[in-house]
Amino acid sequence: MSKPESKPDFIVFGAPLIGEEEIEEVVATLRSGWIGTGPKVKRFEGEFARYKGVEDAVAVASCTAALHLSLLDAGIGPGDEVITTPLTFCATVNAIHHTGATPVLVDVDPVTQNIDPARVAEALTPKTKAILPVHFAGRPCEMDALTTLAEDAGLLLIEDCAHAIETEYHGRKAGTFGSYGCFSFYATKNLSTAEGGMILAADPERMARLRQLALHGMSKDAWKRFGGEGFRHYQVVEFGWKANMTDLQASMGVHQLARLEECYLRRQEVWSRYDQGLAGLPLGTPAPPDEDTRHGLHLYTIRVDEEACGLSRDALLDALTARGVGTGVHYLSVAEHPVYQERLGWKAEEWPEALRIGRQTLSLPLSAKLTDSEVEHVLWAVKDALAGA
Repeated sequence: MSKPESKPDFIVFGAPLIGEEEIEEVVATLRSGWIGTGPKVKRFEGEFARYKGVEDAVAVASCTAALHLSLLDAGIGPGDEVITTPLTFCATVNAIHHTGATPVLVDVDPVTQNIDPARVAEALTPKTKAILPVHFAGRPCEMDALTTLAEDAGLLLIEDCAHAIETEYHGRKAGTFGSYGCFSFYATKNLSTAEGGMILAADPERMARLRQLALHGMSKDAWKRFGGEGFRHYQVVEFGWKANMTDLQASMGVHQLARLEECYLRRQEVWSRYDQGLAGLPLGTPAPPDEDTRHGLHLYTIRVDEEACGLSRDALLDALTARGVGTGVHYLSVAEHPVYQERLGWKAEEWPEALRIGRQTLSLPLSAKLTDSEVEHVLWAVKDALAGA
């Protein structure tokens, strides 16, 4: 493959597509004088709930906050165990740890890279209170098996849907299987509010409490206290947190959500071009989606086996950077990080599939913002780097 004639500027990994609608809405919010939690957040919550086919949603500051508040609302705490995957961002484990509970890692399936339900079954103990699966890269976990496990053992199921806004499993949307579904709207996500998250909960009473927990444990949010009807007294009814979303963030979210399917189709085109362009190279590429599922297409990951490729994952990362292509590492097994080894006694070798995947995986740029010429440049850069190995 020859080098593209026009070299693009450095291709930033995970750059969001921000339209004029978002910019105008943010400016209008700034001019309104109401920039905290208010009517735009309420609108965003309602529209996201409709997209997911549920009654309600709670907007929060991040997916990390969504996970933490869900665990707290579920009553998870010291002495409890929560089973999750080692192939995830540290936030998943941190949220469990901050409740005082013990995170228990279960290795992943080498093909799907999602948590292995058979291993989950083997890890259950009398202390297990919840299963926290992560829909890695947008591919849905085996939710039939996990739901059955949770129901049979009387456990909570809390879905980490940070990668899985558009994801579906057997006709059902990710985030609607368990007691809670937690979403991320970070800058690199398929729907971005720069920072932000959302919680879905099966029980309406849980939704009301989650709103309280997200805002200091107060009985009324700022819009209800200071809105058009004048000041209203509030009471602090429990020890809460500061994890609310602002109208500035929601101003982006409502328009990102409106374009979500359009952007999905563009990422699908990029994904297909990567599949075609990388075919035949000594790299591992994502397995096709399982039947009757919808992959969220959040991360396009390649596997770099040094013996097959002639260079290591990190060497390829550096080579792509030198050729103007930004990449990501998603993820080292969480058990490789020093804090968990020191504080929890984890040894990464205990989860060999996650260890191997984490050391070999590299994420290529994947965004609706990518142009055709940028996609071709990424493919040229990968091939050129491998040819020079």
